[in-house]
Amino acid sequence: MTVNLSRITISRGQLSYFEATPEVGVEAKGTVVMVPGFTGSREDFLPMAPFVTAAGYRLISYSQLGQYDSDGPDGRDAVGEYTIAKFALDLAEVLDQVAPGEKVHLLGHSFGGLVTRAAVLNDPKRFLDYVILDSPPNGRDIGTGVDMAQIPELLWAGGNEALWKAMFGAFEEIFPAPVKEFLYNRIMATRTANIAGIALTMSAEPDRVEELAATGLPILVVAGENDIIPLDMQADAASRLGVRFEVIAGAAHTPNEEKPEELTQVLADFWGGAV
Repeated sequence: MTVNLSRITISRGQLSYFEATPEVGVEAKGTVVMVPGFTGSREDFLPMAPFVTAAGYRLISYSQLGQYDSDGPDGRDAVGEYTIAKFALDLAEVLDQVAPGEKVHLLGHSFGGLVTRAAVLNDPKRFLDYVILDSPPNGRDIGTGVDMAQIPELLWAGGNEALWKAMFGAFEEIFPAPVKEFLYNRIMATRTANIAGIALTMSAEPDRVEELAATGLPILVVAGENDIIPLDMQADAASRLGVRFEVIAGAAHTPNEEKPEELTQVLADFWGGAV
């Protein structure tokens, strides 16, 4: 496996990304693009790279605008730059550069699932298939009791530090020191406007499952068995899509990091069935 960490320029700025390619001699089976979620980054999918490339796939992931190590405007006036619709257009630009003229396998994690869904609805013919990983059918009710619309005021009052304490304060002692340091630094390096904008755009995002089903694209819904987003909510979305719902045992909200080999096996089986 070869991994290239680099930056890509789109119309709204430079985004950090990585490309992992299979070893010479491994049959090339296509390109997979994975999009991270709320406070995430390209690094969320690096644990999957050895397994995805061993299965014969080229893997690409990028940090979205305003996320860790990517460009993006900041401040209250910039919040409107961080909408699902605009992130979806960014994804289309990334694809035009990293896989021009190529249909790709697409995966969106958590909030990234809402972004990728919008991209699929914009141009379903651009994709071979689509995986929804630990992502809700709408952003208004994610089943956790968290009101996303309240997050911006928390940020403006206490900055990204306040969000870190709200999201991870009760759990930070369970993280190994290097993981805790990375997660903390990542949140602190994420544009505050990005976090506020995502919270607002999520809180206004409706259920678009029926629209997605109408595309006819092969779809798979996957979640960790201990996901913070209720499994019954995700299972219902899969049922309405008329597709399989796979549960990754022993994983929570990030099977891509917790169980990368097991998740890749499920995905490779699905990708192998795509036309």
